[in-house]
Amino acid sequence: MSNSSKLTYAQMAERIGELGLLPMANLIPDYPSLDSLTPKEDWHSDTEYDPWAWRVRFPGDGTAAYGKLLKKKNIFIAARLTPLVSIVLRNGKSAGQAYRDGNLSRDAHQVYTIIAEQQGIDTRELRAEAGMKATEAKKVYEAAITELQATGHVVISGVKIKRNADGEQSGWSSTSFETTDFWMESQGIQPYSGSLAEAKSELAEELDGLLPAKARAFIAKAWGV
Repeated sequence: MSNSSKLTYAQMAERIGELGLLPMANLIPDYPSLDSLTPKEDWHSDTEYDPWAWRVRFPGDGTAAYGKLLKKKNIFIAARLTPLVSIVLRNGKSAGQAYRDGNLSRDAHQVYTIIAEQQGIDTRELRAEAGMKATEAKKVYEAAITELQATGHVVISGVKIKRNADGEQSGWSSTSFETTDFWMESQGIQPYSGSLAEAKSELAEELDGLLPAKARAFIAKAWGV
């Protein structure tokens, strides 16, 4: 049995709001994760206490943005911080501008364009649309979708369940994606209107008040704020 306290979904959503940032698994030194805050036996339990199911409910109800947004690892960013984090990660540039400036790869830009045109597209459909469905293209796709998340352009919006002709679940569920701007708009989150420098300053101030020293230094190195 785990020593972690059993929390409801609503309680964990509130916790994310308080913390500002919450990695899926242990990542930030001297700092909690969804894994550390929940009992091991609840994971993949298919109960109301299953954190694995929560991971897509948080972005679905606007509690937090979710994706490989820190060191290419999955983390939840509280809704109030998402506009600031997004601007900082993308260095104040749109995906198109980043691509033109050489700050976004061709493959990543191609995948981004498809997501922007088909918001909520899942991995299976996205790989097919991008011409990356072949086994040998999987690494190219994974690198592109990870790059888009790490640079703040795209977030995970949920999962789609594969079903057979009878409507029954068939095979593994597939991760779906939206552009960060679309996700924020759909959740009623206002985009940040200030400059990159202002965003960095505001985010740094927020993080100073939220994180212990080692965690703060880790984020400063990872995000440059």
